[in-house]
Amino acid sequence: MATKKAKAKAKPKAKAKTATKAKAKPVAKKAAKTAKPKTKRKPNPAFMKPMTIGSALHPVIGSKPMPRTEVVKKVWDYIKKNNLQDAKERRNINADENLKAVFGGKKTVSMFEMTKLISGHLS
Repeated sequence: MATKKAKAKAKPKAKAKTATKAKAKPVAKKAAKTAKPKTKRKPNPAFMKPMTIGSALHPVIGSKPMPRTEVVKKVWDYIKKNNLQDAKERRNINADENLKAVFGGKKTVSMFEMTKLISGHLS
């Protein structure tokens, strides 16, 4: 038995060279999507329906019926033209006399609250 141990000590086994890089896993190819012809998005007809404008909004955007999207655009044009957006907090609108009537007497309104208050003047 001593001879087996002596042989084992005498000849150290050489370390087998192993690949240090892990084998790359095959990447599953995604199924190719069938190319659909691109079509232009159709706007929702509910947004394009002309709405009657309330009397409080007349000085700001006029009295002609227009879609809700156009009303919001016109109000933003009015705000930018009259420099009513707050300088420090850009999300807030500082109302002048015409907009105070639209905003229910509030002096400052956030832009998200503004759309809610405008919709109350459309029918």
